[in-house]
Amino acid sequence: MKKTVLDVMKGMEPYCSSNFDMPLDLQIKAKTLCWEYNQTGPKDKEKRSELLKQLFGDCHPLTFIEPSFHCDYGFNIHTQGLAVMNYNCVILDTSPVEIGPNVFIGPGTVLACSGHALLGFQRAEGIGTSAPIRIGKDVWIGANCTVCGGVTIGDGTVIGAGSVVNRDIPAGVVAAGVPCRVIREISSEDRVFPWSAEKE
Repeated sequence: MKKTVLDVMKGMEPYCSSNFDMPLDLQIKAKTLCWEYNQTGPKDKEKRSELLKQLFGDCHPLTFIEPSFHCDYGFNIHTQGLAVMNYNCVILDTSPVEIGPNVFIGPGTVLACSGHALLGFQRAEGIGTSAPIRIGKDVWIGANCTVCGGVTIGDGTVIGAGSVVNRDIPAGVVAAGVPCRVIREISSEDRVFPWSAEKE
């Protein structure tokens, strides 16, 4: 059975968009929902929650996003627990974006599944690429980071502000830079308050 455009977009394999037209109607729907979301006030918690449920493929009740927020399609975004995104975040979800529980994403961060052909004439022909992004549980991504398509960030990892994450980052580390590289492992010595007990 031949795969549809949505089958390819929702799949976990990288792809090239030269073989089909992207679903413009679904992009317009997402842009409309994002516009409505960005007009909400700080007290409009129920309205924000309802709009995110309409927009995302899977939206955990503990998903909190500060406007303004923008995404390409929405249906490819999946939150699995507490997810906090600060101001001016963008998700280009031409492939699935999986956000694990207890993930904090700093302001101005971009999660970009989509890319373009390296050759100029191919870009002019509209040839693009896409690959999924996976963010593990207990991850903190600092302000103004870019996470590229095809990247997995391991559980418990911290990404320093201003980083460009263009390759997989393992679990339990501090990583930063352009391109993002592992700096060190996170240990018990990083505990801010000695009396705060880790929960199993």
